[in-house]
Amino acid sequence: MLDGLVWLFSNIGQAFVNAAYAVTHPNSWLSWIGGLETTEDKQALMRFVYYGGSVEFFFVVFTLFLIATAVGIWRNSFMWGCVRVLEGFANTVGRFFAWAGLLMVLQQIVIVFMQRIFTVAEISLIWKVDWLTADVSWWAEELKLYNAMIVCLCATYTFVQGGHVRVDLIYSTISHRAKRVVDMLGSLIFMMPAAVLTWMYGWYFMWRHLVTPKVSASDKLSLLEKKARILKWNVETIGFSPNGFNAYFLFKVLLVLFAGMVFLQAIAFFYRSFLEFKEGAASAGKYLDRDSLGEGEEAYEGTH
Repeated sequence: MLDGLVWLFSNIGQAFVNAAYAVTHPNSWLSWIGGLETTEDKQALMRFVYYGGSVEFFFVVFTLFLIATAVGIWRNSFMWGCVRVLEGFANTVGRFFAWAGLLMVLQQIVIVFMQRIFTVAEISLIWKVDWLTADVSWWAEELKLYNAMIVCLCATYTFVQGGHVRVDLIYSTISHRAKRVVDMLGSLIFMMPAAVLTWMYGWYFMWRHLVTPKVSASDKLSLLEKKARILKWNVETIGFSPNGFNAYFLFKVLLVLFAGMVFLQAIAFFYRSFLEFKEGAASAGKYLDRDSLGEGEEAYEGTH
């Protein structure tokens, strides 16, 4: 028990050092953005990969969360500001990528017409532009990407809008403050750990399909820096069928974005629940930006 507490607080203390070093030495982990021209650039990319899924990065984020929470408890207006920013981010991203549903339907209609009626083998967005021309099967398989965008990038938006399914056995019968306690515990015990685990799995899963040699969560930093000598981009371009969609690495990127957005929404949900617990029932739904179906449709809004 004592060893665990020492480990926890030592990592929290070290987080300040790690964050300060990362901010003051950006080239040590970001120089690869300009290209993998030198060994130093390759080592910087390996450091970026290693620390992106590391315990050190987790404790930097965790420490920032603790600091923001402490400041928010002292000044509730700051915590409400965090809630509005994080929920606004979820709403903005979700509302934008929700249009992928319409795009998916329109593209499917075009595919049916071009394939079944006009019997063409290829579809081009711009005539005689080769990189915008692909086989019909490519466009058909690419529809899965739109669906993945909706699932991954609209999940937190749907959460803010109250659109996720809730299995309610006792929640509706308990008091306002008891509900907020349940919500706070849910965000800390379920949402945050699930998002962290998904991130740590998805992070290395993504990079294994972007670079070679392969990287692993079990690799030490020293080993990755040695591998950097032969590092090169190796973006996955293998499809499941001939002439089919060949950018499946984007699904791995979406998985990481999903995990990050869920973690941020868990913070927003915890803050909102805490503030509504503290301020009482009158604060329920304060600053909550939910879509409206229009006048007379209130009974259908937020139903799930």
